[in-house]
Amino acid sequence: MSYHLRSNTNDKQDEHVKIPIENLKITYSRSSGPGGQHVNKVSTKAEVRFHVQTADWISEEVKSKIILKNKNRINKAGELLVTSEVSRSQQRNLADCLQKISEMIKEASYRPPEPSAEDVALRAQRLTKRNETRIKQKKIHSTIKQSRRVDFD
Repeated sequence: MSYHLRSNTNDKQDEHVKIPIENLKITYSRSSGPGGQHVNKVSTKAEVRFHVQTADWISEEVKSKIILKNKNRINKAGELLVTSEVSRSQQRNLADCLQKISEMIKEASYRPPEPSAEDVALRAQRLTKRNETRIKQKKIHSTIKQSRRVDFD
């Protein structure tokens, strides 16, 4: 069984992230916060963990980015830990955890678009103009300082 998530944003690349649930360790525990007696009786907090290095459903490049960006969520065993206790329902909390994992994968797999030749030319033009104005300001500053000098010959 696998879980497909669709992005809520209207991106150009509206990709589905396929998360195989059989590779995840899912546990439930008692949730904290408001809820009265219900919180004390029912285990609704969802914890989802998986070993990042052995996840064959994620590419190596994305794995390394996930590890870098989520250092604090990875335990000593190399497992990424995601929790949710936003709802009183186990299923909603599980769906929230899977949504968080999906967002992490999307964020790690995002590649910025390559700049067009026009953008590269425009950036180079702006850089040369900035350098020219900087050099012009340096020359003005230099002439001001030279005019302050007094010759004692």
